[in-house]
Amino acid sequence: MANSPQARKRARQAEIRRRHNASFRSMVRTSIKKVIAAIDSGDYEKAQAAYQSAVPVIDRMADKGIIEKNKAARHKSRLNAKVKALQAA
Repeated sequence: MANSPQARKRARQAEIRRRHNASFRSMVRTSIKKVIAAIDSGDYEKAQAAYQSAVPVIDRMADKGIIEKNKAARHKSRLNAKVKALQAA
C-alpha cells in the first residue's frame, strides 16, 4: 500500500488511467471483431466497410499508446488480407 501522499496520488491516477485505457482497448477489440464477423458472413462490401471503420480506431489507439504501433500494423495487415481474400473468392 502507498504510504506517502505522493504515492497515494499516483496510485489513484494509475487506477483512473487503467480504467480509461481498458475502455479504449475494448473499443479496438470490438472493431476488430466486427470486421471478422463481416468476413465470416461472406459479404465483401460489408467486410470492406467494417475494415474501413476499424482502421481509424486502431490507428488512433496506436497513436495514444494504448496498443503498440507494430501490433496495430499487424492487425490492419491481417484483416486487410482476409478482406482481399474474400473479394478474390
